[in-house]
Amino acid sequence: MNDVIETILNHRSIRSFVDEPLCSEQIKTIVRAAQMASTSSYIQAYTIIGVKNKTTKATLAELAGNQPYVEKNGHFFLFCADLHRHEVSGKIENVNVSKSLESTEKLLVSIVDASLAAQNATLAAESMGLGICYIGGIRNNIDKVAELLKLPSYVIPLFGLAVGVPEKDTEQKPRLPFDNIYHEEEYLQDETTYINHLDEYNKTVSAYYERRTKGKRSDRWTEQMADMLKEAKRTHMKTFLQNKGFMRD
Repeated sequence: MNDVIETILNHRSIRSFVDEPLCSEQIKTIVRAAQMASTSSYIQAYTIIGVKNKTTKATLAELAGNQPYVEKNGHFFLFCADLHRHEVSGKIENVNVSKSLESTEKLLVSIVDASLAAQNATLAAESMGLGICYIGGIRNNIDKVAELLKLPSYVIPLFGLAVGVPEKDTEQKPRLPFDNIYHEEEYLQDETTYINHLDEYNKTVSAYYERRTKGKRSDRWTEQMADMLKEAKRTHMKTFLQNKGFMRD
């Protein structure tokens, strides 16, 4: 097993960081690594916004649901799906590209591009001994985040990435069983087998929480998912996306 694979398999979310800012070389390396991710048709449909200002980070932490690690970290990166530069490219070439930019397909492309870039950034950071935590909570108040960061049309904030020196090591959270994730030739349709996989995973997850919290929690994964999904959340997203120029076709 090589160092890259060991770094990937050692991943865990870090939510407590040493009070030590990343240096400019670390930030540049992480962003350059992000830029080398695969991109659909060379479109590079994302932008990364680095946030150092303490007041701005505190505001983002509040908007993200009062998550302290959004404010207290070595550096906060915000990943945006971005087709604004493509709108500008159309103007430069005197070509109307709005119908393409407003399609659901290009929304998907920009989200995938940004996600691939973010995972490259994560791997780079972790390979340098840093810890990371993805922050989807910035979509809780996505309109206010967009206003705070002055995002133009065709740019949407997808998630944040808190990066820094871990204050302490944490236990790795167990993932779904291999056979539940990986199917060959076609999707596994045997629901009994599928349920058996999840039953075994529930036991693993329950034991993990019981051990981590010294008996205060023992919830199962399917229990968590059902509770989380019983009501739709962030239902403002469609309106926000359309206001930013996306999903009009």
